[in-house]
Amino acid sequence: MRSTPLRSMRLHQMSHNSPFSLFNLYMHLTKKLILVCSIGFISTSVMAQNAAIVNGKPIPKAQLDRLIKNSGQSATDPKIREQGRELLITRELIIQESDKRGVSQKDDVKDQIEQARLGVLVAALFDDYIDKGGITEEDYKTAYDSVKGQFGGKEYKVRHILVEKEADAKALIAKIKAGAKFGDLAKTNSKDPGSAPEGGELGWVSDKALVPEFSKAMTSLQKGQMTDRPVKSQFGWHIIQLEDVRDVKIPPMAEIKEQLKSMLMQDQAWQKAKFSEMMKKIREKARIE
Repeated sequence: MRSTPLRSMRLHQMSHNSPFSLFNLYMHLTKKLILVCSIGFISTSVMAQNAAIVNGKPIPKAQLDRLIKNSGQSATDPKIREQGRELLITRELIIQESDKRGVSQKDDVKDQIEQARLGVLVAALFDDYIDKGGITEEDYKTAYDSVKGQFGGKEYKVRHILVEKEADAKALIAKIKAGAKFGDLAKTNSKDPGSAPEGGELGWVSDKALVPEFSKAMTSLQKGQMTDRPVKSQFGWHIIQLEDVRDVKIPPMAEIKEQLKSMLMQDQAWQKAKFSEMMKKIREKARIE
């Protein structure tokens, strides 16, 4: 390609003005390159700190991390992170558009926002009050006494064979009486997928945890005894063998405090009383004119 007069003149001037002209050109280009790289580095650094930037408003990566953590899902799953990111972007777009249209400044909207904020604060304040001594030892003792009765009674170590037809159950009972091993027959014949691989073992169970027909037959057996006749339930026909019986152990109150706390927090009457107690203490310390 032919050089234009202007291009030729500039090249001529560059090559004759100074012995350092090429060096100066090199340094000039190097500075530009450094500037471009620096801008790129800053941009990458900003994006590393943010999950997204919506119309110039950054959404911090920490906000995305909290969202996923509070949801109880995997923070390292790319699909979950992308879903969370999209949710935060949607939220931000709604906020920005509401502000842009003046929706967020309407009195009725501001009242609803304040009510929602108050609801969150009430729940958080109450939880904080409970966690910092709101539940007394007397509360725990009352709850413990109310559930102690549930731990009473017996536990049964039992196993069974479940089949669809009564005739099949009768045939298996005959085989066991003739010397066949209960566990072996359970593994090959029982339709209960949970216990069959274990030879029919159900482990230690409460009679209250089982269907009535099964419980009634089980509790009528002596240790080591098997039902002579098949037992009918909604699941089919059972052959039941009682291996052992023991008294239910009542755990100490200290071991089940978390469960007692959960139970109390589901009691609406208790919650109402505790909330009133909390507000009374707050008002007593307040200066109201």
